[in-house]
Amino acid sequence: MGMNIPNKIHIIGSVGSGKTTLARTLSTKLQIPFYELDNVVWKRFKTGDVRRTVDERDDYLNSIIQTEAWILEGVHYEWVSPSFQSADWIIFLDTNFSKRKYRITKRFILQKIGLEKANYQPTFKMFRKMFQWNTHFEHKSKPEIMKLLNQFHDKVIILKDNSEIGDYVGKWLSIGGV
Repeated sequence: MGMNIPNKIHIIGSVGSGKTTLARTLSTKLQIPFYELDNVVWKRFKTGDVRRTVDERDDYLNSIIQTEAWILEGVHYEWVSPSFQSADWIIFLDTNFSKRKYRITKRFILQKIGLEKANYQPTFKMFRKMFQWNTHFEHKSKPEIMKLLNQFHDKVIILKDNSEIGDYVGKWLSIGGV
């Protein structure tokens, strides 16, 4: 793994793994814009979200990865290979299953009482879906992602928690406990 400061970082992990928190922290510390893949898939409107066509989504992704510095984060892996190929680092947040369940619950409560902003309506239906996605990720997506990332092994960083990123970037920046 090169010791240069990365300017193209792809963060992948399940719902509740800490992707957005890590992306936001690195974005601030490295002065690099970050993008949520969910917002590449969906156009956000006050009246509700509209899914982009496959072509629109891919064009949007390509417009981001052609810039000189970016951080992308999301659970998506089937259509993001251009990002994996262009990234200096691919960070896989392999956060503990029960920790993710706790975070999903905590986030839902904070969104319900208005202390945390959401891209979506924090309904009980959405809350239930997140638990289903978390379980699906653990049993189906994770093995597929691990297999897919084999080809990029020289730039993959697997973290059990986003606080571990300090071991990597702390060498250049005094990030401390991210």
